[in-house]
Amino acid sequence: MALTQSQQSILDGKLEDRYASLLEEVRDELEKSENQQYIELIGHTPTDIGDESVADALADLNLEIIDRHIQEIRDIEAAKVRVRDRSYGICIACATDIDYERLLAYPTAKRCFVCQRQREKTFAHAGIPKL
Repeated sequence: MALTQSQQSILDGKLEDRYASLLEEVRDELEKSENQQYIELIGHTPTDIGDESVADALADLNLEIIDRHIQEIRDIEAAKVRVRDRSYGICIACATDIDYERLLAYPTAKRCFVCQRQREKTFAHAGIPKL
């Protein structure tokens, strides 16, 4: 069943709100990422290799957070394109409607629950390094 105008409006609002929130978070993280943790950690005291390692790990963590936010921003932008071309809410794998409840929970969903579950089973171990 296709989304009603009311449902689409609610989902559009969720996408816009999350987009604005993510942009703000990325801006804040970028402002803080000027190696602030590193500066605070080694700013006034002698450092050792352990302090430098901790500072590097904190900087890497901040970059990972920013990367995840940027990926989510891209997902939202892709969902907005699907809204414009009227394919939003339609599974890219089987072309059936994605349940409204799923879209409420995950507004950038590209697949219905069944197809997403199958994809996760198929590619569950793809990212695990092997010796």
